[in-house]
Amino acid sequence: MVEKQVLAKIHRLIYGKTDAFYDEHIQSTQTTLGCFTENGTLSNLTALWVARNKRFAPKNGFDGVEKEGLRAAYDAYGIQQSVVLVSKRGHYSLNKSGGLLGIGNRNIVAVDVDEKNRIDLMALEKTINALTKSPKKTAILAAVGIAGTTETGSVDPLLKLGEICAEKRIHFHVDAAWGGPTLMSEKYRHLLSGIELSDSVTIDGHKQFYMPMSCGMVYFKDPTLMDGVIYHANYVNRPGSVDLGIKSPSGSREANSLILDSALKIMGSRGYALLIDHGIETARKFADEIEKRPDFQLVTPPELNILTYRLCPFDLKKKLAGSDVKQTLSINEKLNDINRRIQRLQREAGNSFVSRTTLDIKGFPGQNIVVLRAVIMNPMTTIEILREILDEQENIYKNNFT
Repeated sequence: MVEKQVLAKIHRLIYGKTDAFYDEHIQSTQTTLGCFTENGTLSNLTALWVARNKRFAPKNGFDGVEKEGLRAAYDAYGIQQSVVLVSKRGHYSLNKSGGLLGIGNRNIVAVDVDEKNRIDLMALEKTINALTKSPKKTAILAAVGIAGTTETGSVDPLLKLGEICAEKRIHFHVDAAWGGPTLMSEKYRHLLSGIELSDSVTIDGHKQFYMPMSCGMVYFKDPTLMDGVIYHANYVNRPGSVDLGIKSPSGSREANSLILDSALKIMGSRGYALLIDHGIETARKFADEIEKRPDFQLVTPPELNILTYRLCPFDLKKKLAGSDVKQTLSINEKLNDINRRIQRLQREAGNSFVSRTTLDIKGFPGQNIVVLRAVIMNPMTTIEILREILDEQENIYKNNFT
């Protein structure tokens, strides 16, 4: 009962349905607004599992993909393959889902991104049109919008994505594992505008809800959609059971909704908004500080509370500005080595830690750029602390590379 109550609170944040809607569905044994899972990976899997079963639903002479499998589904619907579309910044859990659902992880189609690391809408429409006209008959199971990419914190244009999916009749899933709690901030919830158009949403509690691990959630606009993945057993979870394990990949689950329920009651939306606002605003101050320093380069400015940057000594920065393709490749290889070593040396020193990743950036086509990745979560983090981290990185460079 608590699980369903918590799900309704977050569902209302996402979709904003009427009081009558929630009165009908919060504790219904026939419908559900979503369910708790162990993590964002299982939430994304569940959403795509539901989307697959919706696309290949039972019809005359066919009992549905869940019963008969993909081969029978393809035959029944005259399909040769099925795909999921997501930007190339999509989380690797989506590729796992492709393998687990039997469509193949090669059919999780990576769509190009724009200069802000958001899905390129023109590239998306071009991909949809190509798949629609392809001689290999293809079903598009879902298109995924990302509300806070793991590497750069970018938010896809959810409103436009939702409109495209509605027009093309494609299941619209939003992976808001990272950015979902931003909906609690009156100041910044507009960054997720359009999420209400989605058919399903993933949120991961151990990120910006500050929960322990094993607190994933998946939500559905249509409270009957999860019926497509329902399972019963005679000894437990019989028809009419209130246990949402009947609609989850995991039958037995932790009561992790209790922890989030307690946090929501203690913190409230205003308390969470303080944390969200602090992360976004401190990340912006950090980005400003990085841009002031001649030996650093801001690579992806923050949209939420994540940014990437690299140490780029001023002399190399000047060379980059006037270099040709061959010189650019050579300079970036040198910078990649510098940033790998700085990140390792800073971690080993034990005073502070900044993670790193590798990005294919629009400004450097055909090259992978090693960047330092900062995630501002701790409410005690100040710009003074962040300046000290940059100072330490500068000192590591001067002591080891000059």
